[in-house]
Amino acid sequence: MTEIDSTNKMGKIFIWLAWISALALLVFFFQDVLDKQWDPNRDPEISLSNQGKAEVKLLQNRQGHYVVHGEINEMPVVFLLDTGATQVSIPAHIAEELQLTGSRESLVNTANGTTTVYQTKLQQLSIGNIYLYDVSAHINPSMQSNQILLGMSALKRVEFSQVGKQLILREQ
Repeated sequence: MTEIDSTNKMGKIFIWLAWISALALLVFFFQDVLDKQWDPNRDPEISLSNQGKAEVKLLQNRQGHYVVHGEINEMPVVFLLDTGATQVSIPAHIAEELQLTGSRESLVNTANGTTTVYQTKLQQLSIGNIYLYDVSAHINPSMQSNQILLGMSALKRVEFSQVGKQLILREQ
């Protein structure tokens, strides 16, 4: 009787292990699908327009935002395009990683209220094949996200147009 009990116990353990393995594989597979829904622009489509200008095509994410990978001073970052933001706004913990220093302190109004930020200048900002130089930005110690808000201090230096759920950025 104990031999049958140990065989049943071993069988149950293997069934549990099979289920746990199957769930782990499903999470692994679907995590990639979920990541692409949140960030469909990990490798944005780049091209040149008929006039020879750099062009980047972005897709909306599931929430209707445009998230894109780019670089600041040749270091990889993630941008969230925000036409309502006056400046490029960098969370302090990311600014530290990018070795950016803040200068003049100022108060800004954000969706979360008034906060103190520190002015900085980005030597280079790039998205795909679009490069911007000497871009005004600020370091925001109250931002906790891992995305940089790509505000109008950068976006006013590119042409952009939206067609359906696609945003096209073009160098000027």
